[in-house]
Amino acid sequence: MHLGALFISHHVLTSGSVRETARRFELSPSTVSTAIRHLETELAFKLTERASGELVTLLASGRVLEGLEPITAAIGELGQFAGHDAAAADAYEAWASRIPLKIVTIERFLEVADQGSINRAARRLRLGQPQLSLQLANLEKFLGGRLFERQAQGSVLTEEGRRAYQIFTAISQAWNDLKSSADERYRRAARSLRIGSIIPTGSESWVARCLGSLVSEWNARRSNNAISLVSMTADDLREALKSGRIDVAILDSVFGLESFRHRQLLQTDMVVIAPPDSTGTTVADLVAGHAICMPSPRTGLGHAAMAFSDERAPDRRLRSRDITAADSLPVIVDLVANHGYVSFLGRVSAMPIADKVRIVDLDEHLPMSYHVAFNHRKAAADACAVIIEAAARLTSEAVAQTMARAEARESAA
Repeated sequence: MHLGALFISHHVLTSGSVRETARRFELSPSTVSTAIRHLETELAFKLTERASGELVTLLASGRVLEGLEPITAAIGELGQFAGHDAAAADAYEAWASRIPLKIVTIERFLEVADQGSINRAARRLRLGQPQLSLQLANLEKFLGGRLFERQAQGSVLTEEGRRAYQIFTAISQAWNDLKSSADERYRRAARSLRIGSIIPTGSESWVARCLGSLVSEWNARRSNNAISLVSMTADDLREALKSGRIDVAILDSVFGLESFRHRQLLQTDMVVIAPPDSTGTTVADLVAGHAICMPSPRTGLGHAAMAFSDERAPDRRLRSRDITAADSLPVIVDLVANHGYVSFLGRVSAMPIADKVRIVDLDEHLPMSYHVAFNHRKAAADACAVIIEAAARLTSEAVAQTMARAEARESAA
């Protein structure tokens, strides 16, 4: 990592703008963007992202900005040492943003100073002595002064060398502090098992309860792999699994995931969910008399539901009010329960919200299945086994509760 790239990155994180930084330092935007990317690579996490064409700094960037402060302060001292006074802002910033000096060169200079010998330092660093001597010579050329007096017993710092030693020690310590924090975050991320699921209908849904069971059982086993959870659309889950951003995906279709291991999680049938005060008794009546909200057709549920509803009422007058890409199941439930829409769900997802909506059977059986797909990690396979066990347990409990309610209704009648 170059000092110039650190100086540029500090200004980007301060200003929140690549283009403003490029204009200020008279650099190309690509050069500034490259500096940020190199810093993100070194620290192993994202500091910025693009949103609507604008650069947005992420929360973690605040901590990194604090860690860069002592480095930029030391660069200011280095500028005075090299004859570039920070008081002349334009000239100083142009120089500081282009410093070619690498952190590794600084640390090699410190090693020579601590060892008092280029030969001893070269052996410790496992470098050739000529290579290390050339790097020191280039450093002296950059700073415009001699840093070492070569003597028979070794190399001794000059007065200028002692000043450079103080500046470089501050830079090295600040950089190592930043790196050690990043290394620990990277170790935690490497141990973490990332699980993604389709968005639950609510806290009482089988998906949420399945994940709750997983976390509880996983932590009870004292596994070395920490779990991180995220919910997203089925389409996004497929892309996240392919790109390696998650290790396990719970979704309603494994289309496009043929290269991944996957197992059926549970099977159910599709039902209509309708407003509590609706009166339609058939799918055709409900679809004809209400607007429809459902997930995107890119999901298994959305694709099946759209095809089924179009077959039942191809000329509906409320088609203009349909929402066919509402990928948040809680929003779909709210639209049905409170705003007069109808939708389609798997029965296992509809049963926990039976007190909020009407559940109407289809006039023909339309099977639905949910799946869990996972990558090659052993921890991912272990988590899948726990998820499948939890889903089987929850499904059997739901069936038992449904039968008990039906028996209670028959007894009351």
